[in-house]
Amino acid sequence: MTKIIGIVQLKGGAGRSTVATNLAAALSRKGSTAIIDCDIPQGTAASWYALRESEGKAGDLILSTAGNHVELLTEIQKLEDQKYIVLDAPPRIAEMTRAILMISDLLLIPLTPSAAEIWATTDLLQTIEEAKQQRPDLKARIVWNKYRPQTRSAKELSAAVKHELKTPALKSHLGHRVGYSEALARGLAADEWPDQNTKAEIQALTAEIEKLLRG
Repeated sequence: MTKIIGIVQLKGGAGRSTVATNLAAALSRKGSTAIIDCDIPQGTAASWYALRESEGKAGDLILSTAGNHVELLTEIQKLEDQKYIVLDAPPRIAEMTRAILMISDLLLIPLTPSAAEIWATTDLLQTIEEAKQQRPDLKARIVWNKYRPQTRSAKELSAAVKHELKTPALKSHLGHRVGYSEALARGLAADEWPDQNTKAEIQALTAEIEKLLRG
């Protein structure tokens, strides 16, 4: 049965496409995977895939795009033979985002250690809670991005998120590393970049997500 993972966040720059592209690439090595870029015309994931495909690195990963929620549902039906579908959502609460909340098995919410992002995420989580009224089994997890666990500010913001947002965070996180942006700009996954730290982070993130999807 296809597992659908929605990457949602209302604040730009939080790392939606970074999480979506790296997760999709990693999952494609474990089974047939599609990534749907729902943030059109921005199209970061679509541009990344075009570079990847031109270099012959697409492998078992395929791309689709959706400009609205009707197109999204149509594409999901076409891709029902895939093991995984990763949805790169737009940075706003609209019909597209609401559709993603209703069809996803797991929602990932990228978050950087920023008070502004925590405030912006409050509205999103309220919408997720509303979706859970119809989808009690819907799982949502925060994914820390550009995270430096040793810093005082990161520790304080982690505690604030746990208290204010009341949404579990994944144990694995993505650090503040240039490898993520460099890889994205070249159509690569971060674990294909020559940096053992990014590789280890992506592997840990993927393993944790796989475990959640099986649970």
